Order: sequence, then C-alpha cells, then structure tokens
Amino acid sequence: MSFLHAAHGRRSFLKKAAGTLSAGFLAGETLEAYPQNVNTNSKPSELKITDVRIAVLRGVPMTSPIIRIDTNQGIYGLGEVRDGATKNYALELKSKIMGMNPCNVDLLFRKIKQFGGPARQGGGVSGVEVALWDLAGKAYNAPIYQMLGGKFRDRIRIYCDTTESNDPKVFGQRLKDRVASGFTWLKMDMGVTRPPGEVTAPDGIRAQYGGLPMAHPFMATEITEKGLAGVCDFIAQIREVVGMTVPLSMDHFGPISVNSCIRLGKALTKYNISWLEDMIPWQETALLKKIADAVDIPILTGEDIYLKEPFQVLCSEHAVDIIHVDLLTVGGILETKKTGDMAQEYGVPMALHCAHTPIGALASAHAAAATENFLVLENHAVDVPFWSDLVDGIDKPIVNKGYITVPDKPGLGITLNEAACKQHLVPGEGWFEPTDQWNTVRSNDAVWS
Repeated sequence: MSFLHAAHGRRSFLKKAAGTLSAGFLAGETLEAYPQNVNTNSKPSELKITDVRIAVLRGVPMTSPIIRIDTNQGIYGLGEVRDGATKNYALELKSKIMGMNPCNVDLLFRKIKQFGGPARQGGGVSGVEVALWDLAGKAYNAPIYQMLGGKFRDRIRIYCDTTESNDPKVFGQRLKDRVASGFTWLKMDMGVTRPPGEVTAPDGIRAQYGGLPMAHPFMATEITEKGLAGVCDFIAQIREVVGMTVPLSMDHFGPISVNSCIRLGKALTKYNISWLEDMIPWQETALLKKIADAVDIPILTGEDIYLKEPFQVLCSEHAVDIIHVDLLTVGGILETKKTGDMAQEYGVPMALHCAHTPIGALASAHAAAATENFLVLENHAVDVPFWSDLVDGIDKPIVNKGYITVPDKPGLGITLNEAACKQHLVPGEGWFEPTDQWNTVRSNDAVWS
C-alpha cells in the first residue's frame, strides 16, 4: 500500500469514528472510556480550607479526637488524632492551613510537620494529613490508594490482640478461636514480671527516677531462670493449642535489661515466634542491633516513631528485622508509604500498628494496599461490637474473617454515622463545635533565620 493510500485510509477511519462518536452522544449513548464520574461538586484547583473542627470519642477502642476539615465547596475530609492524644495537637495547626488548597497534601504536610513529634505528639500532623488525603480523593473522585500509585493487594491481612489469661490453656483457646474466625496472624502480650521470682530488681527502682517510666538500661531488672522457664512453659502450652503453623507475635515484656532480652529471645527460639515487639525503647539503635544480632527471632519496633528518618537509621544499621509503623504517629498516609518503600531498600518488611477508629484503620488499609513490602495490620477493636457502626459507606463488618477489603470509593471511602458516633462522645465534648479561637493563632515558626 502506498503512503498516500495509507494516509487516506487513516483520515477516512478518523472521520467515520468522529461521526460515530457524535451520533452516540446525540442518541444519548455512553462510552465506557468517557470520564462519566467527574466530581461536579468540586473544582479541585479552587478548593480552599475554611474550617477545622473536632469531635472526641471514647471507647473506639481508645479515646480519639476525630478531625473534620471543611472547604469552600461543601466537601470535607476526615482524619483522626492518635489514641490518647489531645485534640489540641490538631487544632494548633488550623491557622497554618486555613485558606489553602487541601489537594496540595505534600506541600501542607511539609508546612506543618515541624509541629509533630514522637508517639502521641505526632497525632495532630498525622491526623490532618489523613483528612487532606480524604479531601483530595473526594475532589478528584479517586480512592486514596490510587492516588499513591495504585494497589498491590485488594485485602489487608489483620492481626489483633487477644484478651489475656494467666491460664495458658484458656489463653491458647482464645487464640485458637481467633484462627477459627478467620485470623491468620496472632498476637499476645506476655509480661515476665507477673509471678514472684521471675525477675530480680531493686525495690523502688522507678521511684529513684521520680516515678518516670525510664528506659530499660536504667532499671537494673534481670530475668531469672525461673522467669525464663515460666515464660517458655507458658508459650509451649499455647503452641500445643494453636499449633506451630500460624504466626504468633509477642509484646509487653516489661523493663528487662538488654542481656535479659537476649536470654529470653534465645529461650523462645524453638517456639517460632514471629516477632518480639518493643523489647527496649526504639531510640536505642545500637542496643536493638545487639539484641537482633544475638537472637534468631525477628525484632520489631516503631509504633512511637515520627517521620521516616528514624526508621531509616534502624534499617540502615540492621537493628530491626521488621519495622512497626503507626500511621497516626509517623506523619500520615504518604509518610507511611515512603517509610515502607525506604525499608524495602534494606530488605525490611513493614507491619502497621493500629489502635484507631475506622478512620485511622482505613487510612492504614489504603497505605498498606499501596506499599509493596507491607506484612500485616493491627486492629485493636475486633472485640468492640459497635466499632464498624461508627462509619457508613463500606461493607460491614469492616474486619471480616481476618481481613479488611480496601474501599474503592473516593478518599477514605467512608462517611461518619453521626447517630452512632454521638453515643460515644466524651462527656462535655460537642459534635464538631466551632473552633474560631484557633483561626488566627500566630507565631514565628521559622526553623532557621
């Protein structure tokens, strides 16, 4: 075929296609590829933040301030301050984001991130960041995971704590019941200081430091042979009940020393524990590495770490085997994904800590879906009967047979169930009452001159 014939053929095809397209519209037909679902309620480029309000809930499963960011176009975004933190961590950020476009999530995060810190202090920045993503998703009519680059998985694996018992058979049966209900990963708290004689420690050691919860190296607390034998016997009986196939993680060991952590880790090796959590404070990189190098059970920490950089120190030094990110502490959704992607460069998987309402849990689910090296997500509310009722727009129960299905609706994919939430307001707290006193808080926030 000559070039002229080929060109004429293409022009003829395009002319016919244009006629068909026009006829289709005239006939009221729809084309699958045509963007039918543009959000006509929002013009993202002109979106502005007009208000930030808070409702504080309790028993959901903890006490959690819920953030609502309002805009000039009638859409709003939901976020959450981490469990147990003050709502003021979020409200102090209001004057810094008023009038700005919430779709510029990264820009706003960089503006406010200096006002966060470790543990609950990260809750304000993180919760506002989640609400910004919810708004951006609604404005662009896309689920958050899609805005992060898409998803690696449709369902998010869940682990949960299980009510303790001093009887290992009872505890084991409770864990086995979790497996029967669909959970494929188990977690248990296992202190070493319950029966007398399990540890050696000076009387009144905590009072010596003014009653403050001091770092482990100062506590002069060592596990005894009786303590080692007691923990191992307890875990052996639990493994007899639940078997060796299902992963079983352990937490809350008490303030024992680094050497005692190593002795305990070595003693537990034969029970195939999936991780030992927060054995010592996360800041002690060299000491964590000493433990990780000495034992054959994965070492995990991180739920109180703010921002990616401290995790990078732990990963680059190979001081942990698994990082444990709390999305409502680390800085929010994008910081969680960045942290996971960074850890993958060092061959370290990421588990997610979560003691949140469905808002924080589903924010975590979106981040988990979009991060390749994600391992498993905590849920601290599987025994809270009304937990799923707090939100609408998603299949119930939210945690179903050990998994959360990632929502495909815009933003987080949920709305608040106002009636259900109001039943759990902290006494004296209102339902998203005005916060005008925070509108014009001003200070010189420059971190360099």
